[in-house]
Amino acid sequence: MTTTTTHLDAAPAARPSGVVRDSGSVFVRELRPMVRDPFSLVFSLMQPLMFLAFFGPLLGGITGLPIADAFQWFVPGIVVMIALFGTAMTGSNLLFEIQSGAHERMLVAPVARSALMVGRACKEMVPLVLQALVIAGVAAIWGFRPSIPGMALGLVILAVFGLGLGALSYALAIASRERDWMFWTVQQGLLFPLMLLSGMLLPLESGPRWMQVLAQFNPLTYMVDAERALFNGMFTEPAVWQGALAALVLAALGLSVGIRAMRHSI
Repeated sequence: MTTTTTHLDAAPAARPSGVVRDSGSVFVRELRPMVRDPFSLVFSLMQPLMFLAFFGPLLGGITGLPIADAFQWFVPGIVVMIALFGTAMTGSNLLFEIQSGAHERMLVAPVARSALMVGRACKEMVPLVLQALVIAGVAAIWGFRPSIPGMALGLVILAVFGLGLGALSYALAIASRERDWMFWTVQQGLLFPLMLLSGMLLPLESGPRWMQVLAQFNPLTYMVDAERALFNGMFTEPAVWQGALAALVLAALGLSVGIRAMRHSI
């Protein structure tokens, strides 16, 4: 009696160069729908633009700062919010592919499982950068003047952060593939507390002590502080390396969990 071996089981372990090549192929595949339908990217800008138009001037009125100074503090937080919401939602796309059977067909393709995760996560960096540039351009109307080198470095750190968060979102989608309600419950249950405890919208210095303590355990807090320092050209602030470290730790954790989940997703 003979046994059949699937192409996937018989395939040798992918070499590093093969993983990079496969990740690039997955990246291009995932990017095509956005290129074909750029309106989805425009639509995703509605929420941050609303915050910018209404919450920014309100914050200036509350703090007594000129609108330009208020935006110097506020806009970096909005850019982090784009990264948070954009990458945390990526698992919903994978969840749809799992339910439609498209993900199963991808798993039997001759590509490394890890490339399926890395390529997908890297694709999320493209809309993040484009949206951040649009937000900064719109905020410039009110006098927002970022440090260009600082903004570039800040977006690199945010891309690393988004890579890890997107991978965790994919892992959550795989874990909840038979109960899609669990994905949305966990995602929404974590998203808003992380956002509010990061000082993204309002300074936590004026909040209760218990919120300030919880904020110290929130990786998003360090990301927001780092982006504010970098967007304002303060490269030597401790917040910069703290934010970069938080992004690297989250990326390592997210990719480790996500790749493992992808390898065992059947």
